Amino acid sequence: MARAIKNKIINVKFYNPRDFVKPTKTQKGKEKPYLRVDEKPYGGGPGMVIQALPVIKAIEKAILSVSKKSSSSFLNPKRLPAKILEKQNLGGRALNPKLIWLVPNGKQFTTDYAKKTANKFSDVIIICGRYEGIDERVRKIFKAEEISVGPFVLTGGEVPAMAIIDCVSRQLPSVLGDINSLEESRIASSEIYTRPEVLEYKGKKYRVPKVLLSGNHKKIEEWRDSK
Repeated sequence: MARAIKNKIINVKFYNPRDFVKPTKTQKGKEKPYLRVDEKPYGGGPGMVIQALPVIKAIEKAILSVSKKSSSSFLNPKRLPAKILEKQNLGGRALNPKLIWLVPNGKQFTTDYAKKTANKFSDVIIICGRYEGIDERVRKIFKAEEISVGPFVLTGGEVPAMAIIDCVSRQLPSVLGDINSLEESRIASSEIYTRPEVLEYKGKKYRVPKVLLSGNHKKIEEWRDSK
């Protein structure tokens, strides 16, 4: 990923909701004021909920960043708030970034999903929650798709976002040094070996399977397919 970013094949930007909150009168005197973006949930319950407005402003800025970069693909303008379309000045058309809303119970993220995303969208906006989550109205406004990297709960969406960035990016040409490195597009085995041919550990010898040393590519492929 670092090489892909350096070579400008992919570009990763971060938008912190705290950057879209103004300090209160009490906070203005402080050198680095703590800008809160969370509040107690309506209806009671433990934890805190991230407020809608700071996240909305962060998403708006991300979408505007996309609109300045390119105007090659568009979506139905009804999917975006009117004020964003006005700012974009694109004649009623809006750019088509993919909006992903990370939740534990969303649609399962898969390699197939990553491939389709990489082929269809030039930009992906990943909305990462924290605490008890983000005010639901944000998802409703932007019609973001709910995606999960697995049936488990984490403290925030940063780790799932990193996994999605990695999986989607590696589907792009030139991100991997060799396109054959895409394990999902070739016969791959759960068992792989490299030198030395014989590994000795605590008096016991562990050998590379003979078929891998045979040079018979047909038999090697059959062996890999069986694993």
